[in-house]
Amino acid sequence: MNWYARLMRACGALSAATVGAITLLVCWDVVGRNLGLPTPGWTNEITEYALPVATLLAAPWLLWRNQHVRLDLLGMVLSPAAQRQVDRVASALGLVVCGCMVWYAWKMLADSREAGSVVLKALVFPEWWLYVPVPAAFALLALECARRVLWPSGLGADDAGGAAADTAPPPPSATPPAPGQGQGPGQAGGTR
Repeated sequence: MNWYARLMRACGALSAATVGAITLLVCWDVVGRNLGLPTPGWTNEITEYALPVATLLAAPWLLWRNQHVRLDLLGMVLSPAAQRQVDRVASALGLVVCGCMVWYAWKMLADSREAGSVVLKALVFPEWWLYVPVPAAFALLALECARRVLWPSGLGADDAGGAAADTAPPPPSATPPAPGQGQGPGQAGGTR
């Protein structure tokens, strides 16, 4: 699944680049105005459009990395097997919701395109361009939810994806104890 890991990482990188561009544009606009320099009139408009794009790009990447908002309270109460089942059910519900969002967003995009709606501000362009990121991002979210339903343990290092491969520390058995640590009198294995 290397292509999938690259796709998810690209979403995260594009989101970060978008936030960086927003930051630079806002700084440029504020400094320019305070110094009396000419600033483009479209800066505010571009940043307004870019903020939801950054959010929509980050969502699939965060879900893939397992860094989305979740109810950790259940993790403390449920057994690991029960928690995996709850995660699968939540992913199935997420798949349905994301599928509905893709359908409605696509319908909204098509309606706007058919109507020939145009954005008339500092920049002039077809309104449907604003809607393109919505069905694309929710399709990626639906894809990740489907992956979680079909392959719930697919976040391991074997598929080069997810939080387990990117951020998880090595398991305790892979790290030998430092000399003089973890082995008390009568403890051969380093456990207490």
